[in-house]
Order: sequence, then C-alpha cells, then structure tokens
Amino acid sequence: MEFIIGKREGAYIWDITGEKKLINCHSNGGVFNLGHKNPQIIEALSKSMKDLDIGNHHFISLQRAELAKKLADLMPGDLNHTVFGVSGGEAIDLAIKLARAVTQRNDIISAAGGYHGHTGFALATGDAEYRKPFGKLAPGFSQVPFGDIETLKMKIYPNTAAVILETIPATLGIVIPEKEYLQEVRRICDENGSLLILDEVQSGLGRTGKLWAFEHYDIIPDIVVIGKGLSGGIYPMSATVFRTPYEEFFKQNPFIHVSTFGGAEVGVPVALKVLEISSQKEFLEHVNYIGERLAVGFSALQKKYPKYLSGHNRLGMMIGLHFTDEKYSLLFTKAAYESGMWALYANNDKHNVQMLPPLIITDEQADEIIEKTDKALSKLKLYNFAYSVKEIFSKLPF
Repeated sequence: MEFIIGKREGAYIWDITGEKKLINCHSNGGVFNLGHKNPQIIEALSKSMKDLDIGNHHFISLQRAELAKKLADLMPGDLNHTVFGVSGGEAIDLAIKLARAVTQRNDIISAAGGYHGHTGFALATGDAEYRKPFGKLAPGFSQVPFGDIETLKMKIYPNTAAVILETIPATLGIVIPEKEYLQEVRRICDENGSLLILDEVQSGLGRTGKLWAFEHYDIIPDIVVIGKGLSGGIYPMSATVFRTPYEEFFKQNPFIHVSTFGGAEVGVPVALKVLEISSQKEFLEHVNYIGERLAVGFSALQKKYPKYLSGHNRLGMMIGLHFTDEKYSLLFTKAAYESGMWALYANNDKHNVQMLPPLIITDEQADEIIEKTDKALSKLKLYNFAYSVKEIFSKLPF
C-alpha cells in the first residue's frame, strides 16, 4: 500500500487516513531540518505574506539584499555574493555556468556516486543511470571516484573549469571524507587554476554539527551551493554563493542568468529565520549532542545484529547505516516503515540507509529512533530472503 502524506508536524508525518504515523528519518534530504511546520518558520511566512509577494527580478530588492548579506556574514573568506534560485539543481547549474565563465574553460569533474540534481548541467555531473534515458552526455563532463586523489590528479588538466563535489555525498551513503582528501582537492584546484564547487544542499545548515560541512575540513571553496533546508520546509529557496572576484562577471552581463521566482521576497523572511536558528551555538551543540546519542545506539545495534548491520558513518546528525548486503538495506526500508519510521536506502550505494532526522528532535525522539531501528532490524529475521531485488522494490511504500 502506498503512503500518501496527510498531517505533518515536528518530527512526524501521518498518512492521509491519519492511521499510520512515522517518525521522519529522511526529512526529504534535509528539507525538514527544523521539522515539519516549525512554528517560528510559519510565523515568519505569515508575517511576510501581509506585506510582500514574489517581487520582480528586474528590480533591486531590499529583501534579497538582506538575505545575501546574512549569508555573506555567515560564510568564511570572501564568499560574499549570492544569486538565489528555487531548487538545488538550478543553483548547481548556475555554479557550473559561472565556473566556465570566469575561468574561460569548459570541463567539469564530478565524483561517481555523487548527486547534484536532475536539471541540465546538474544532471550531467551525475551517474549514468540518471543520464542515459535522456540521450548523450553533455560534452566536457567526467567523473572520478570520491576520495581518490590520484585519479583526480590524472583527470584534471588545463581546460578543467571546476571540480564539483558534495562535501558529504548523501546518495552514496553518507560518505565522510578524510580531512586530508578535501584539503588536497583544494590544493590541486588551486594549482591547476580550477574552481572548487562544494554542494551543501544536504550537508549544510547545521546538519553536520557545524553550519557548513566544509568547516570541518579547514578549507574554503570558490562556490557553495545550498538549498533544501534553506526553505524551512515552507518556501522554496536555494542559493549559489561565490567569491567576490566573480561578481564582476554579472556586472558585465546583468541579464545573463534570470530566475523569475529565485529569492522570492515573500520567502526571504523564512530563509532568514532558518539561518538565524541554524547558526546559533546552542542549536549546533544540540545537533552534536543528539548525533552522539544516536551513534551510541547504532553502535549497540551493530553488535546485536552483526549479520545485517556492519557499521555506520556519521558527522553530526548526517548518518548512514551500512548493511552487509544491499538486500538487507532495501528490506530495512520496508521494515522501518512497518515499525513506524521513515528511512530510505541510498540509491547510489544500496548497502546504506540514510538517517537524516530533523535537527530539532528531543532525547526521547532520539531514543524512539533507536527503538524503531531495533524493531526493524529484528523483522529482517522474519522476512523471506529469497525475495529478488525487484520483489523488494515492489513492497516499498512509495
């Protein structure tokens, strides 16, 4: 039976009948970092709707300027300029266009197993399964394994405009890179004159226990892309944030990129409230505290169910459960649903399940997640493991 969302509030979603209740451990990839229908977010939008509408991208906007300034204040270095969009894919497309424009180079290197969206250039950076149905790959795009410095050194060359990576690849199973890896990527890009684009659509806004995931690695990218959680789960908003020297390109080409609904003025107070909440010291401390609490629980479950669960990756509350066989990961998604929890396998490495609960969950809700994970793992013993992968997919609630 398919799950159709009805009521939603805080960390929970209900089906349309109101009978099935799930604690949300996927959060639509981080859209609901602050929970469903967060009262502070609702209040921000309610107030803005009394005075504002979408606005007009042809005019200077006080609201967009205020939001851009807030982002500049929260970003390190000279990441001082922003162009707003509606979706992460749109923001990635702009990042790639900008990198090509300012370097006057064509080629883009991304990581195999990474995910940057389903639009134009964003799609071209992704894995073949997402691209093949739509024809030939756009020229100039290539992939390297995430974490493989030697292959990157061989692939990068004078016509490489940019290297684009998710700081923490989510759809690959929440892969936590070594600090030295991202620092070396930064060095290689500098040496080659290529830009470094970091996609923080899922890992940004406090998910990892710091406001921006790249802060864990003591590097500063040339372009940062954020989205999903910037919406507060209420009003679509994404942002491409870039270094000061690249602003000159837009001054010379003022209508080179247009997003009619990007940075909609009525939605700006929502994004500002998200940034206000997510950047607070107490909020980030809470993320790290709950992340540690969950880690202790998951480690205990690994010892209890070694046949199925082989470990977990974690940074803050960005968590990937690693299963010994991808069949178990798929079945866990089904078992978790039956146990009252929504958690989804990682499509680019199906040995993993993504665990991305709202960042505002309580101690009791963290314990509930561990209890329901335990219950779901226990159900794996009862399933018929003769299921084919196709049959497993057919039994998932979506």
